[in-house]
Amino acid sequence: MTTQTPAPSPTETDSPPAPSPTVASRYAAFVAGRRSKWVVLVLWLLLMGIGGSLAAGLADVQDNDPETWLPSSAQSTKAVQLAERYFADKDSSTAVIVYAREGGLTQADLSKIDSDRAGLADKVAVGEVSPAVVSEDKVAAFVSVPLRTSPSDNKVLTDKVEEAGKLTADGAPAGLDVKVTGEAGSIRDFAEVYSGMDGALLGAALGVVALLLLVTYRSPVLWLIPLIAVGLASQVASGVVYLLAKHAGLVVNGQSAYVLMVLSVGVGTDYALLIIARYREELHRHEDRHTAMALAVNGSLPALAASAATVAIATLCLVFGSMNSTKGLGPVVAIGVVLVFFAMTSLLPALLVILGRWVFWPVKPRVTAGYDPNSAQGHSKWAKIAAAVGRRPRAVWVGTALVLGVMALGIAGVQTGQTQAEQFTSKVDSVTGQQLLAKHFPAGSSAPADVYVRDAGAESAAATIAKVPGVSSVGTQVAKGGWTHLTAVLKDAPDSAAAKDTVRDIRTALDGSTGPAADAVVGGQTAVALDVSEGQSAEEKLLIPLILAVVLIMLFILLRAVIASVVLLVSVVLSFAAAVGTASLLFHALDHAKIDRGLVLFGFIFLVALGVDYTIFMVTRAREEVRLRGHREGILTAVTVTGGVITSAGVVLAATFLVLAAIPTVSALQQGLLVAVGILLDTFLVRSLLVPALALDLGPRFWRPGLTEEEMAPREPEKSRADVPSTV
Repeated sequence: MTTQTPAPSPTETDSPPAPSPTVASRYAAFVAGRRSKWVVLVLWLLLMGIGGSLAAGLADVQDNDPETWLPSSAQSTKAVQLAERYFADKDSSTAVIVYAREGGLTQADLSKIDSDRAGLADKVAVGEVSPAVVSEDKVAAFVSVPLRTSPSDNKVLTDKVEEAGKLTADGAPAGLDVKVTGEAGSIRDFAEVYSGMDGALLGAALGVVALLLLVTYRSPVLWLIPLIAVGLASQVASGVVYLLAKHAGLVVNGQSAYVLMVLSVGVGTDYALLIIARYREELHRHEDRHTAMALAVNGSLPALAASAATVAIATLCLVFGSMNSTKGLGPVVAIGVVLVFFAMTSLLPALLVILGRWVFWPVKPRVTAGYDPNSAQGHSKWAKIAAAVGRRPRAVWVGTALVLGVMALGIAGVQTGQTQAEQFTSKVDSVTGQQLLAKHFPAGSSAPADVYVRDAGAESAAATIAKVPGVSSVGTQVAKGGWTHLTAVLKDAPDSAAAKDTVRDIRTALDGSTGPAADAVVGGQTAVALDVSEGQSAEEKLLIPLILAVVLIMLFILLRAVIASVVLLVSVVLSFAAAVGTASLLFHALDHAKIDRGLVLFGFIFLVALGVDYTIFMVTRAREEVRLRGHREGILTAVTVTGGVITSAGVVLAATFLVLAAIPTVSALQQGLLVAVGILLDTFLVRSLLVPALALDLGPRFWRPGLTEEEMAPREPEKSRADVPSTV
């Protein structure tokens, strides 16, 4: 069994000529050419030399300040702009130092607090340190300290929080508990969580992949080659993202940085598994490894290019989101996927042909007369699965759909609205400090709502705000420019649902007032959380349909079949629902029931874009086999020959996303679990059972109008594949 041979490059004189050279065949011939393979290797080494040095600076351009992620039209965004223009809050973030002693604060404690205020004002504060506020029960006190955040590097703020923490802890009387909380303390804790995680995550992901590749290949050498290629591609991608963040305004945060790392490793390994599997097939047919690799790359390119293009274009839809964090994630992921695609289809083939057949040791593929991958060793299990699907396809797809539907019922248990205390998997100072404040003061003391109103409407606005249930007190600060800054201390914790409701009520009350007070703008930490939540909800309504439309169009371009494209799209949507439902049950079991609203869109984009990949790999091979063997046998053959490699790819990608559990935040843990569950469902249920069973039940019309009845007629056994484009 042979495949269409790619056109020879000038350096590959022994490659059989192709009757009709294509871009894919020329590309394949170049990356596998006798001399041009060295050009490919040198080019990637040069890219690594540049990209690797730049990748080290990726952490320095991350911006984890929540205000920078807000929609431009949000009231909290306008509040930040007013604060920067007219008030002393420009480039500052407030840290709240909380002091507490069981049994009550002593005179020594109060003297320490006064001393700390002077030290903080002298060494770390950028504005006036507030007087100490002592609780009614005399057990706790707090002071508010404005800290420098400029330049935008969060390291500056983190250093200031650390300095404030050290200053207040030094010389504290025994038994006095001192914690740093407030907005600055929270930013510091998140920055510390993600600090140094890029390298750690990359190492962990590569370690997991190395172990799985060893198990897959059972070779002490072969596993290392794709790992090297993936590592190089990941570093080059990080370097490109760094340049765009540094010089083109691309927003990169801790989330997008670690997603880039994990996705590069996982997707790159998937592509490597598929290329190597096809290369091994061709080595059984061709003595010359350059010819075998050129054929393998040419045969794999349609499916791999479709996969990379689907993921890249679907994620680029995120640029239409309203928040900078969403807009930034799309280009970051697209850059990673595209660079990994080119690395796996150029650098990996070049490395493999340079090293020769010995990398497969101890089981090196040899030329075998009449080689047929369908009868190759290792397909027996998948042949049995394919046969089972073929016997009763309708029962199989109905049963699989019911299982997925039952799993999706867990969606009813999804709870949104994480509080700050629910965002970490371990205790941090900002959470502990906030809990102390909530115990002894109005819970919103650490982060009052900021209301900016024209001077003429200040008195009216203050009176209106004071009447809102959930407001504890209202303070006033007049500034230049005709604006007054009102601070509304809320009765509830600033990150609670009740506090968000209070901010919403304040806005409603002000909007309903008359005169200048009606133009007041409400901001602050709680307003930020509220606007982020509402922005995420709006993004879901816009982006989910847009991404579905893009994926459907990409599927139709690839398959040129209406029914097949719709079936694949519906299957991944059902799989996504089942993944969310199952993951929700896992979150409850792990005592992290509440999710951040952004997890829904995050999970959707990755599970739809990545989940459809495995079905694309199977269906593109099925399309090839259908043109040789007919519809039924073509589908069953595709399930048989792709089963092992695609299952390995799915397990690898799921395992790499599970590495996110190493990050001590609940959101990272939930992201890893959700994507891993969804990928495994796509791998073992959707691609293996649901889609092939549906294709068999629908019959040849599954491929229309892309394939005609004549094209799907079984060929003679000796019919060459020369006129049938090869796929994965």
